[in-house]
Amino acid sequence: MAVQKLLGVVLLVVGIALIFFGWQSTESVTEQVSETLTGRFTDETMWYLIGGVASAVAGLVMLFMKR
Repeated sequence: MAVQKLLGVVLLVVGIALIFFGWQSTESVTEQVSETLTGRFTDETMWYLIGGVASAVAGLVMLFMKR
């Protein structure tokens, strides 16, 4: 059970880091131009944000799931 909680913490930290880097990249000049011209962020930025949220949610589920 300790391994599951440890993996949950690792996934949560990785998810938060990915969300942070994705959020930071949305503020770059390249992303701002891309969003202005196409109406959305680049695929790389979207994968950072989506992967970060998925990892953070999985980490929270693993932390709070009773086994």
